[in-house]
Amino acid sequence: MRMNKHLWTSALVSAGVVSTAALLQAEEVAQHPVVTALQSTTISGYVNTSAIIRLGDDVNVVGRSFDGSSKHNGFNLDVVSLAIEKPLDDTDWSAGYRAQLLFGPDANTLGTVSTGSSYGDFAIKNAYVSLRAPLGSGLKLKMGVWDTIMGYEVFDAGNNPNYSRSFGFYLEPIVHTGVLATYDFADWLTVSGGVANGIQDRAAYNRINSRAVDTYTGEFYFEKLTYVGSVALTAPESMGFLAGATLYGGVMYAGFGEDDFGGNDIINYYAGATAPTPIKALTVGVAYDYQANGLFDNSYANAIAGYLSIKLSEKLKLNARGEYATGSPGAYGTATGERAELLGVTGTLDYSLWANAITRLEFRWDHDLSGNGIFGPEDEDDALSLALNVIYKF
Repeated sequence: MRMNKHLWTSALVSAGVVSTAALLQAEEVAQHPVVTALQSTTISGYVNTSAIIRLGDDVNVVGRSFDGSSKHNGFNLDVVSLAIEKPLDDTDWSAGYRAQLLFGPDANTLGTVSTGSSYGDFAIKNAYVSLRAPLGSGLKLKMGVWDTIMGYEVFDAGNNPNYSRSFGFYLEPIVHTGVLATYDFADWLTVSGGVANGIQDRAAYNRINSRAVDTYTGEFYFEKLTYVGSVALTAPESMGFLAGATLYGGVMYAGFGEDDFGGNDIINYYAGATAPTPIKALTVGVAYDYQANGLFDNSYANAIAGYLSIKLSEKLKLNARGEYATGSPGAYGTATGERAELLGVTGTLDYSLWANAITRLEFRWDHDLSGNGIFGPEDEDDALSLALNVIYKF
């Protein structure tokens, strides 16, 4: 049989139907199945750096997720990201995966290490298997560690309009460990829902493989899980200049065990929208976040933000954000023992001069509306900073 196959192949080559180069390549792939598996695999990532100057008096900034006081008045390596992914293809029973690894200081801040592990400037941001089932338009599943489905901004700074994150981002989880299902009911309607592990530590939402636990007895509450859901609406082409506008809503109900501050489960709500305008160069957005029991039983925090992006030229954009946030004592990392009330204004000039590089200059002003000395000195109500952010994507 093998000889017959060889003779048939030789005949095809002689007739010019099959080229020798193509034949050799096909034989090489057949002999190396790993090559076949890697053909649809992509490798991507980025290097994120910054330099931040604190303007004015020496104050303790609050509500800053990845640009806090420890990064001010100096140069910083923020994080290096490396992602390996095989995305889903168009087949009915498609399967794939994604693994995103982080290296550097922001990996420590993200804090996804499993219980009992040290940080070591390393974190797993994504590690999941993706599957498609041929139900209707196709049910997409992720199992493992996946990004949260709520929020206007994301961890990867280069995908945000501003370098620094908002007060609302500070309240949100970043990743979950569990299973997530997504279904497109129509081109304009997408619904997602998932189940993930409960939360072991109020200060460590993102820890991989965590469980809700009673800190007094060490007993795990395996029945206390985290439930997430979201709905996304996208305006169709028939809506004129609003085509592509998105309206998004999400909720997280996180199972929590028991600690010195109580045992109520943690709840997050998010609503946001992004829309083009009749002015082609102008895009606007809005976001609202609310969190209950994030610090202690019956604690609260909420933040609202407005976004504006203007394309000034082919390479230059101005992105602005204004925000207002309130919360219980301790919200946004405040340490005064008093209620928090903050105003924030951020302006970012984004200039694309080099290919694959993001270069932007950002000014941020945070103002303490409570008068409770949130920034440290009792007579200091303002925290100002100037940041240069340079990112290379590959």
